[in-house]
Amino acid sequence: MLHDRILCETETDAGERRSSGGIVIPATAAMGAKRLSWSRVVAVGPHCRTVVAGDKVLYDPEDKAEVEVSGEVYVVMRERDIHAVAAERLADEAAGLYL
Repeated sequence: MLHDRILCETETDAGERRSSGGIVIPATAAMGAKRLSWSRVVAVGPHCRTVVAGDKVLYDPEDKAEVEVSGEVYVVMRERDIHAVAAERLADEAAGLYL
C-alpha cells in the first residue's frame, strides 16, 4: 500500500438484516438515510497514523473503490475517509472506539 491508503476486506453480510424489534429488512430495501459500513483492515500504507492491520473501520460505502486480488474483493480508501476505528489494542484505554 502507498502513502495513507488502507486495504479492507468487504463485508459478506450485506444481505438481510433484522431490526431491533425483530422485523426482517431485505437487502433490496431502500434506506432513506445513508448507512455506513464496518470493514476489517488488511493492509495499511506507511503514512497511516491511527489505523493498523486488524482494526475495524467505519466508512461510507458510496465513497469506496473496490479491487479484486487473487479472486477476493477488497476496498481501497484513504485514511481520511474513515469515520471511526474499533481496535482491540485500545481495549485497556477508554472504550476502544474513537471517532
